[in-house]
Amino acid sequence: MADELDAPLGKNGAGKNGAGKNSAGKNGAGKPKKNGSPKGRPGETTAGENSGRLSRFSLPHIPLMPAATGLVIALLAIPTLWVLWVDDPDGGRPTGTVEIAQNAPTSDLAERLAEPPAPQPAGPGETGESPANIEGIEIPEGAQVIDLSDLPDEAEDEGVDKDLLEESQHGAVPRVASDGRKPFEVYARPAPPDAAAGSRVAIVVTGLGLAEDSTRRAIETLPADVTLAFAPYAKTVSQSAQSARFDGHEVMLQIPMEPFDYPENDPGPQTLLTGQPARANLDRLHWLMARFTGYTGLVNYMGARFTASAVDFGPVMEEVGLRGLSYVDDGSSNRSLAPQLTRQNHIPFGRADIAIDRQPSKEAITNALDQLEARARADGSAIGFATALPVTINTLAEWAEGLQDRGITLVPVSALVTGGAS
Repeated sequence: MADELDAPLGKNGAGKNGAGKNSAGKNGAGKPKKNGSPKGRPGETTAGENSGRLSRFSLPHIPLMPAATGLVIALLAIPTLWVLWVDDPDGGRPTGTVEIAQNAPTSDLAERLAEPPAPQPAGPGETGESPANIEGIEIPEGAQVIDLSDLPDEAEDEGVDKDLLEESQHGAVPRVASDGRKPFEVYARPAPPDAAAGSRVAIVVTGLGLAEDSTRRAIETLPADVTLAFAPYAKTVSQSAQSARFDGHEVMLQIPMEPFDYPENDPGPQTLLTGQPARANLDRLHWLMARFTGYTGLVNYMGARFTASAVDFGPVMEEVGLRGLSYVDDGSSNRSLAPQLTRQNHIPFGRADIAIDRQPSKEAITNALDQLEARARADGSAIGFATALPVTINTLAEWAEGLQDRGITLVPVSALVTGGAS
């Protein structure tokens, strides 16, 4: 053993070819010794020994993905099996019962609101009794008593026929009834019996409803045969028009139309305009017609440009004819196509002969009324237009008092329109 340890490296180490007989030689490996280990220096460990030791101590191969999948399935299956077996999904959760007492303080206002309202005593007319029969109410001698139970509902204006109304998206608009009756014929005020014997004059007062005082004075002061035309904008226009009809007046609706100097001169909201689709103007017309009910027809407000355009004015007049209304032109524009379009659509038509208060003074209005009388004597009839100015209303009331003595009969305008009532 000692000889082998002390031997030079030449025989078993590097030779002529750079390798010993037991290194890389003919077979590429050194000859093993009888004990199975190759020659080498003391303390050296060969590669064969290392691989043999590693092979003896290496861990067995375990597939990770199937193991992880099985673990996840097991974790999910355990709670599910527990719920199915125990039949208590809330099992394991902490529970408790707490009694809740509503002892919060309340205010006097809340207590009063929680109490049911006390029954209110019925007012006059609600029980069907007249105010004169209700204890505690003193009625002055000679006073007129109106029983509210006899008044029509809001949907049933005085003298308004429901068969002559059609619901639109803007409200009720006029229509021809199923039996053929037309609003113009039903709502027209009958002319005096002796009207056909002499000269006749009709007065249309426009702009009603805008000023409450002037509207009330016109309704109460002017003769019932004076026709009142209401603007569509006042909030109380429906009540004012109903009051006028209750007092015996024939009423009409003013329709704002585009003038030549629009928009500098703007008639108001929902004005009928040129250059718009027919459907747009008809929608505006329906909005205007739904402001109140019981009118015989329409009166233009301004509209010199609109009434001169057959493309724009034509569909509107066709709608007016289909709904059984009349049309009265204020005579302010010679370009108006109203005479032709009303004839084509079989619409009762009238046109003002004189604007009575173009100059709003008593003297000028009186002179205009004298001209109106002369026109009536010459042609048999004449139509005058006026506005609801206080001076105009007062002058008209005075003028109408002696009209019959001068051989002139005052009639509603429906009696003078072409194709209208007679």
